[in-house]
Amino acid sequence: MVVPIVCFVGKSNSGKTTFIERIIPELVKAGYKIATVKHAGHGFDLDTEGKDSWRHKQAGASSVVILSKGSMAMFADVSDQLTVEDVRGRFLDESYDLILAEGWKHEGHPKVVIVREQIGEIPISQEGLLAVVSDKPVDLGVPTFDLNDVTGVAALIIKRFPLRRPRAAHELEA
Repeated sequence: MVVPIVCFVGKSNSGKTTFIERIIPELVKAGYKIATVKHAGHGFDLDTEGKDSWRHKQAGASSVVILSKGSMAMFADVSDQLTVEDVRGRFLDESYDLILAEGWKHEGHPKVVIVREQIGEIPISQEGLLAVVSDKPVDLGVPTFDLNDVTGVAALIIKRFPLRRPRAAHELEA
């Protein structure tokens, strides 16, 4: 079964990252194994100049994988702008129950839009809209939640994407 994707979208500084950060523990508590994927439209740099991994990349490696007990990171060249489906297919296996994606407002996945009064209009069409999270009244014919109602949004996601299988205690700790 394909791991479902829920995109969290909204204008810059609307609170997408903070909301995702707050909803992850709610979903984990309900037994979900979560992966997140963040779209960084303006590029990013996670590696540290001078570190071995940085040196490998600077020397011309197309991919650098760093492993330690319990953790892994990968820096890889990609030829195109990947979609969230590309990321799911290449890097995330079916051991995950749900992928929370920050961005990708134009892809056809269910979306939770974050709207702040000071940010302005809703930056998305209603197609694929699962819910609105806002600090102001919004009526788009989908469930609307207050910015602080993380539990309510988690419950909606759990209802829409129920766990495919229960997890053993050791799986929840991994």
